Amino acid sequence: MKPQQGHDPFDPDFDADDEFAPADNAWREPPPAAAADPLGADPLAGVPAPAAGSDPFADLPPSRKPDPIEQILLETGGDHDEDPFGLDAPPPRAEANPVHDMIAGAEAAFGEASLPRITVHIFCVSAETAEIAEKAAGDRRMERATVVVRTGGLAAAVEIYQNQATPSLVMVESADPGVQLLGLLDRLAEVCDPGTKVVVIGGANDIALYRELMRRGVSEYLVPPLNPLLIVRTATSLYADPSAPFVGRQIAFCGAKGGAGASTIAHNVAYSITERLQTGAVLVDLDLPFGTAGLDFNQDPLQGVADALSQPDRLDSVLMDRMMARCTERLSLFAAPATLDGDYDISTEAFEEVTQKIRSAAPFVVLDLPHVWTAWKRKILLSSDDLVIVATPDLASLRNAKNMIDLVRRARPNDAPPRLVLNQVGVPGRPEIPVKDFGEALGLTPALCLPFDPKLFGQAANNGQMIAEVGPKSRSAEGLDHLAQQIARREPPAVQKTSLLSSLFKKK
Repeated sequence: MKPQQGHDPFDPDFDADDEFAPADNAWREPPPAAAADPLGADPLAGVPAPAAGSDPFADLPPSRKPDPIEQILLETGGDHDEDPFGLDAPPPRAEANPVHDMIAGAEAAFGEASLPRITVHIFCVSAETAEIAEKAAGDRRMERATVVVRTGGLAAAVEIYQNQATPSLVMVESADPGVQLLGLLDRLAEVCDPGTKVVVIGGANDIALYRELMRRGVSEYLVPPLNPLLIVRTATSLYADPSAPFVGRQIAFCGAKGGAGASTIAHNVAYSITERLQTGAVLVDLDLPFGTAGLDFNQDPLQGVADALSQPDRLDSVLMDRMMARCTERLSLFAAPATLDGDYDISTEAFEEVTQKIRSAAPFVVLDLPHVWTAWKRKILLSSDDLVIVATPDLASLRNAKNMIDLVRRARPNDAPPRLVLNQVGVPGRPEIPVKDFGEALGLTPALCLPFDPKLFGQAANNGQMIAEVGPKSRSAEGLDHLAQQIARREPPAVQKTSLLSSLFKKK
């Protein structure tokens, strides 16, 4: 619907005739070229920006060899250097993944929000911008929106909307100087519906132009360098609901094969997040018939995640609190029934609804996924904020881990790759694939390598305790704490030292 004469659809309360009259020489000269920002940020967009010409995913590992599995089969038959598993070095302190560190700030900036079911039109001038827009359209945070990428820029948008209604969000690119840009925007305002939001992508890093665009009701102004995450962040921030419930980070743990130890590591990482990093977390055991979270925490709740999945529409904060068992002051457990009384034929929508509601209960939600392949598990893997794949150094784990990592990389091109944990490394007498070769075949550096320690892990499992409780000074406990810090992206709080005198006074 066209606005009335003199009405500005970008700002219904702004009267351009009465409140704004440009000076005689305003916008006469084209805005100066964008200068390098010594702070590495764009003052116009108000969000962090990478260095000019940089690609935030350029550090991803190079393409793998044509047949890495076959190559490893040939190599494992020969001799290797001493300590091929790195057990003499401190494996828990494996090299940090640079992609995780680089993307951490971007993810935190828009809080893992997703775009609602709206239509977005992006009008691009350059082929490079069109390619970035296509990558942004395929991002998991924009899967509910309908995104259409077109060429022609701002001028094409003005022409097209002469004869059709405008969508909820329009992103237009323009290489024109300030005067022409404002003139085309005025023409776009004449054909724009009042509820449409407009984002302008320009080439001039000009604060005066930015302020004028904001005065005219433009929602955001972006300048190069662009990347898919910047476009996603901009779109989601425009539709962020301040009244929406809090959403915590969802971390999914998945084993490359049965018996890899994914459940044990998931439980211990959840415990470390709460006890070492002093923050709240919820552990959800989704292995309904055979889950071990209740055993590992010595809990036997009457209700659990199966009850929530059977009635997802009734699940609210009060009912959720009743169904969760309190393991520690900060850690809650959604236990699995671990019985074979039912077939647990639960829909993908129920899993999605329940996990989404649980995310409002704590800053971190740790999902312990079973070793099965179903539609709901695939959905959770691709929608989780962080994915940890636990493998053992053998050929079956290598094949399965490679399949999962390739799937995740194709489906989540703008996210950091999964974290790889190698467990049970160094079993006496067992031929194993060296850690270095395992990581190179997958194009990943393992985030953690845990040595084979059956006594420590067996004692913890039989006692219903965590590794940090049984062996707090062990290398495995230190490694699990380090993995929890990588996932949570925070350091443990400083321990306040107390003197002997202060402790004596407290006793009195």
